Amino acid sequence: MITYMNKLKSFLVEYLLWQYLWGCVAWMAYRLYSFSFPELSIFGIPLVLGFIFGFQKNSLGTKVANPDKEIKGWFWKAEIWAIVIISLIVGWIIVEVKPIAFFTQAGNAKNIVQGLFNPNFKQLVPMLAALMETVYLALLATIFAVPFAFILSFFAAKNLMYSTILGRIVYYFIRTITTIVRSIEALVWAIIFCVWVGIGPFAGMLALWIHSIAALVKLYSEQIESIDQGPVEAIVATGASTLQVWRYAVTPQILSPYLAFTIYRWDMNVRMATVVGFVGGGGIGLALNQQQQMLAWRNVGLIIWLIALVVWVMDIFSGYLREKLVMT
Repeated sequence: MITYMNKLKSFLVEYLLWQYLWGCVAWMAYRLYSFSFPELSIFGIPLVLGFIFGFQKNSLGTKVANPDKEIKGWFWKAEIWAIVIISLIVGWIIVEVKPIAFFTQAGNAKNIVQGLFNPNFKQLVPMLAALMETVYLALLATIFAVPFAFILSFFAAKNLMYSTILGRIVYYFIRTITTIVRSIEALVWAIIFCVWVGIGPFAGMLALWIHSIAALVKLYSEQIESIDQGPVEAIVATGASTLQVWRYAVTPQILSPYLAFTIYRWDMNVRMATVVGFVGGGGIGLALNQQQQMLAWRNVGLIIWLIALVVWVMDIFSGYLREKLVMT
């Protein structure tokens, strides 16, 4: 039974591999030469190649299906190289990489560069106010996210919830919801909340808040999953309830990493708050967007230097705190 499953897995891997490679070739033929392969060949040829190579002893599919088995030969390595090379070529075409334009059209950014090295310090006070708005926006988003993430992380930890059917349902539900929320960028959440509560820092704070909850749940729950099970088993043996186990066996092991993750998230939120401001989320990002639209490049230069300064300070500060927490 295991042999048949391994062969099936090997075939599926090879089929998907050749479907990707042949699909890339067909796309490049159409994009570069306006040549279209028959639809049947686009799906049929990878199917045939999957059958041919899926049962070869030195194919990539065989290696994936039998990870503990030593695969001799070069063919599976050639398949990996084919994926890498084709991906690079397709990526180059899709992204429309233009090295010549990069080196020959630098003059188009002349005004921006001049503004960057000649900032308008007359706008320092209002820009500092917008910068403080950004810092506190990120701070409140982080603080408000921590209680929700802390509680939900226990229900999203596999080692705590996987022992019962109800626990598994809750585990998968929370994991799914937080993954969906985390996969939607804070920029998109900012657009939603700008429509919901209006343009301003509150919308930006809400966007970072909901994104931070999902991100911290992942970090927190993974930390719970890596705890030492010894204290948990000892307290369970005393007849303690689930909440008591979480309180006395789990929480003491995770507090220090939780603090480190929280500080790191605040650091990230300060950076993200700038981007969120571009769509109306308030703070220095909103000011940067306004000055850029008015082509006030000296003001843009001042804002960029202020952003760089606060990010540098936050990086040093958060790194220092995380180091202290690890030492303790």
